[in-house]
Amino acid sequence: MEHFRIEQDALGEVRVPAEKLWGAQTQRALQNFAIGREKMPPELVEAYALLKKACARANAALGRLDKEKAGLIETACDEILGGGQAENFPLPVWISGSGTQFNMNVNEVIANLCCRRAGTALGSKIPVHPNDDANRSQSSNDTFPSAMHIAAALTATRRLIPAVAALRDSLAAKARAWSDIVRIGRTHLQDATPLTLGQEFGGFASLLDDSLERIDDALKGVYRLALGGTAVGTGVNAPKNFGEAAIMELAALTQHPFVAAPNPFAAQGSHDALVHFSGVLRTLAGSLKKIADDIRLEACGPRAGLGELLLPENEPGSSIMPGKVNPTQTEVLTMIAMQVSANDVAVGLGGAGGHLQMNAQKPLIIHNLLQSMLLVADGCVSFRQNLVEGLQPNRQKIAENVARSLMLVTALVPMIGYDRAAQIAHHAAAKNLSLREAALALNLVSGEDFDKWVDPRKMIGPA
Repeated sequence: MEHFRIEQDALGEVRVPAEKLWGAQTQRALQNFAIGREKMPPELVEAYALLKKACARANAALGRLDKEKAGLIETACDEILGGGQAENFPLPVWISGSGTQFNMNVNEVIANLCCRRAGTALGSKIPVHPNDDANRSQSSNDTFPSAMHIAAALTATRRLIPAVAALRDSLAAKARAWSDIVRIGRTHLQDATPLTLGQEFGGFASLLDDSLERIDDALKGVYRLALGGTAVGTGVNAPKNFGEAAIMELAALTQHPFVAAPNPFAAQGSHDALVHFSGVLRTLAGSLKKIADDIRLEACGPRAGLGELLLPENEPGSSIMPGKVNPTQTEVLTMIAMQVSANDVAVGLGGAGGHLQMNAQKPLIIHNLLQSMLLVADGCVSFRQNLVEGLQPNRQKIAENVARSLMLVTALVPMIGYDRAAQIAHHAAAKNLSLREAALALNLVSGEDFDKWVDPRKMIGPA
């Protein structure tokens, strides 16, 4: 049988599993919000532990917290940061829109870790009280949005940016390696003038370069924290300069340029910086989908489609058709892009859901934002390792498609005019002739001039 201990909060007694480190308010939340399968993300646990550690230091420095208590809180935060307390953060995403229950979950775990270290009973709130000490000079209304920003910044710099940059580098390497392969371009999914395979992949790499610049720019807003505003932005119950002091500690702990938001009322009443960051992720997702779709199209076949790219053979592609190789990595990346786009809708709606001095959609926003970043990061790693690095050009098929293309006739336009060039193209299509054969049949261009003017390698840049 499960054993319980009795804890108390402002509403009375609550039975808490004896071995767990959460307290009464977390237990009430588990009972009141048994919703869904999504748990509060571990990135937010880490962010909160960093925040509470910084706040303990700032409170001690400003004379608001006994140094012994502050040291106990720091040690408890370090235990959480060590990763061994995951089971003590059981709350779902779907709790109060302020995230109050999660803030108290963190406070209660910190307090009970301090009890355990001091040898006092769990739930005794001695020597550290979850509200009076772990939450001193703070409110859920300024700590939860600050933790959202911390989690977003750390995830972006640790996971998202390195993964996107590595994929960019892999695409750029292909661009350099394939700079000599002339292929037919396509517009409207129809044949167009030539370009090199290297030029195309260089374009892919440039898309990700642009997204990395956008991410870096969007992080400027994410580094601005609401901490210090407490309940409504005024800083009530916090000492003067507490927010700045705590944020300086956070910056030192994380080696990230966190600063106080210039206006705490804006930072707590709205979450525009995270909405903007989500929009940047959606733009990145669109670029990734374009890259994946293009590669999937050019690899389709291998014999009844374009077949210009050869996919790595990672796994059997069909349960019924032997030897089939499917573009599974492109499919995964396009699904991720769609999910990120959907998440951005949720983040945008959540960001627009603030009323008066607080936005009550915080867990929704950070859940979707972190999921988007982690999906994109993992998707980029998988796409790079399992597709791009093993991707090869089908040089024979590319050369055949170039030779058969009617759009090489574009090279004749400056020489004989648009109308006559079009006449050659239509005649070649109708009679199933090559462009050269059609030009000679219509007596519009000599063989010598055709060979001189229609050279695909001269068509991959300005005349």
